Amino acid sequence: MRFLLLFLALFSFARAFELPADSSQCLVGIADDWNTSKVTLTLYQKKGDQWVPVGESWSGRLGKSGLVWGLGISPNPAGAVIKKEGDQRSPAGVFRIGGAWGYDKAIEKNPKLPYRQVTTRDLWVEDPQSPSYNKNVILDREPATEWEKKQQMKQGDYPHSLKLFIAHNAPPKVIPNAGSSIFFHIWRGEGSRATAGCTTMQEGKLRKLVASIDPAKRPLYVLLPKAEYESRRKDWKLP
Repeated sequence: MRFLLLFLALFSFARAFELPADSSQCLVGIADDWNTSKVTLTLYQKKGDQWVPVGESWSGRLGKSGLVWGLGISPNPAGAVIKKEGDQRSPAGVFRIGGAWGYDKAIEKNPKLPYRQVTTRDLWVEDPQSPSYNKNVILDREPATEWEKKQQMKQGDYPHSLKLFIAHNAPPKVIPNAGSSIFFHIWRGEGSRATAGCTTMQEGKLRKLVASIDPAKRPLYVLLPKAEYESRRKDWKLP
């Protein structure tokens, strides 16, 4: 009986989730299945109680090994495999969209969207053993140790010259080794190359996306395989 009650509670919790009522901007990413690295992206805006697409859909790339359940605001199925550091998979689920980082002094964006021009002193910590795991750390000096240099955000790598944060395993509750540094950024090889877990796209599409994100609309990113999306669309009130 105890296990039956636990199962029913978990099932009820999963079905009870729906997109937050105060969110009126949502980017939806649909992959064909769990093991693909290709995704179709569509931006939606809420008008009344209806989600309306903003412009046409566009293509993006995901993790080399596909997708796996992530740690966002949506519940994961009981016993589901969860993203781990270095698994080469993009986190699936519903995630808030955070601030932007880039090499440019200024970018086109909503005035309320935080943006930081990255310097050589900016780190994004991907070491699961660090208390600063999956956080932006700004040094008061130039990086001196090999560890610090390895965490640097500015590596002279153009695809990372503009990044928009996907709040997977994000502060204040960060779980060690559950995956870090998940962003939208510019794709490689004109889209011919997959990622280590981020969602990438053509530079013009990314800049347009960044310019469109309005923090006041509580923007979300929904990333799911097609079958999972359709099975949850009604209950979660997805676009």
